[in-house]
Amino acid sequence: MLTAMAEATDRVIGLEIGADDYITKPFEPRELLARIKAVMRRTHSLPFYKTALSANQIRFERWILDVEQRELIGEDKLAIPLSTAEFNLLTAFINHPRMILNRDQLLDITSAKEAGVFDRSIDNQVSRLRKKIERDTKKPTLIQTVWGGGYKFTADVERL
Repeated sequence: MLTAMAEATDRVIGLEIGADDYITKPFEPRELLARIKAVMRRTHSLPFYKTALSANQIRFERWILDVEQRELIGEDKLAIPLSTAEFNLLTAFINHPRMILNRDQLLDITSAKEAGVFDRSIDNQVSRLRKKIERDTKKPTLIQTVWGGGYKFTADVERL
């Protein structure tokens, strides 16, 4: 959005209704161009299918994700509830298996949140999700960190 409305509430509302960015007048043309290019880089680096899951249950590794209940079912048949953030992050990984997704891409997929340069919320969400799905959180195998790149979900995904 490019607008003269500069109040914090206006910016928040603009981002909440779906704007990818919010710039107020007067603006620096070079900054506007840089922001447009940044949004284009993020959106063009993702495959087209960044939408909802197509099955009610999805199997990966030793887990089954029940999409309707938003919970993980383990080998022991016990269900582990997921927070909204954990569910959104896991579905982002399931929809993009074996792809390296950086923080900006994960923020774009999981929420419409405007992130700051030093925003580490995705790292915290990955850490919480790893505690639920990894056998050893010190040596994760399902969600791997790709230094300088982001995160990669390594499991095979089967829609049931």
